[in-house]
Amino acid sequence: MNPEWERLLSLIPGPLDWKIDWDLWHGLWLWPYFEQMAKTQQNPCWHGEGDVWSHTRMVCEELVSMNRFRKLPKRQRQEVFLAAVLHDIGKIPCTRWENGCLISPNHTVVGARMAREMLRVTYGLGGTRDQLEFRETVCSLIRYHSVPAHILDQEDPERRIFQIASNGELAADFTMELLCMLEEADVRGRIYQNVEQSVDMVRLCAEFARELSCLDRPFRFPSDYARYAYLAGRKISPGQELYDDTWGKVILMAGLPGTGKDTWIQRNCSGLPVVSLDEIRKELHISPLEPQGEVAQRAREKAKEYLRKKQPFVWNATSLTSSLREKQIRLFHNYGASVHIVYLETAWEEQLARNQNRSDPVPEPAIQKMQKNLVLPELYEAEKVSWLNV
Repeated sequence: MNPEWERLLSLIPGPLDWKIDWDLWHGLWLWPYFEQMAKTQQNPCWHGEGDVWSHTRMVCEELVSMNRFRKLPKRQRQEVFLAAVLHDIGKIPCTRWENGCLISPNHTVVGARMAREMLRVTYGLGGTRDQLEFRETVCSLIRYHSVPAHILDQEDPERRIFQIASNGELAADFTMELLCMLEEADVRGRIYQNVEQSVDMVRLCAEFARELSCLDRPFRFPSDYARYAYLAGRKISPGQELYDDTWGKVILMAGLPGTGKDTWIQRNCSGLPVVSLDEIRKELHISPLEPQGEVAQRAREKAKEYLRKKQPFVWNATSLTSSLREKQIRLFHNYGASVHIVYLETAWEEQLARNQNRSDPVPEPAIQKMQKNLVLPELYEAEKVSWLNV
């Protein structure tokens, strides 16, 4: 295990004194981010305490004071505490002035990506399934931490809770209970007038999740097909079984270059045709660094040929963000196919080495940029989603 990672974990408070000694955090690889947080101011209407680092320390102190936190298994304490430390890291790049006010739009989304890159590249979390799930529990907590306090502002609060809770199918430690615990600490760890009203809203969200049977575990849908239909917005009840009228499966690969997608396809998809964006780039003599419009169009036309014939196939591309995946999944669903997203990952250094051993390696700066933008597929995106270490 990375010695710096072990050092970081050793600083997370636990029994018997539950003390956070912030002086010991000096010199960690994380410390430069803390210094940037200290320079990042917040809207005083919501954060009378001032900068992001002051708020973060207050949140961590509130979290550690909770009996619910202290009763968690050690691993979950580590996950939720690290999420508290990093929950507003996205405010560093996202904070700006607008109409005379400080705002931080999309800081939860950006913060989750920043945390993922830091934990994977700097601390090495990703070489095993255990590390992958730990990291993604932290990232999911960061990504959704603000939802419980604003649950009634969601377009469909019930469906939103089911969507978020479903992440526990892929990262077993993640629960709505942990998310609400983090957000209650987030609300209490600040100076503003309506703290108690916000705490009440967080607890309402937790009670709502309890009533929906997804507070401490994902909801058990009757089938993958029914789960996807409900989470995608179909007007059905969560427990309703549906007739699966799809004719077959399209496997949509996802993962950075060098993770072994081609090898996995050869071993697990024997006999299935493959739409490979890498192969199309070679045919068209287009570099990965050049505009990809023609490559994408050619790939979609090939996919349509298989879809018209109701032929299962593999879509082999990096598919690194939900928006990229959604575009392809919509096409496959429009032709009546079901979709299985297969995300592959290996240890960061191993991935870079594999990429260099390819006949056409992707430049390392390009891979680093891809990692910054990487968002793992969530369960609501398709009928089936798998995260695999290879």
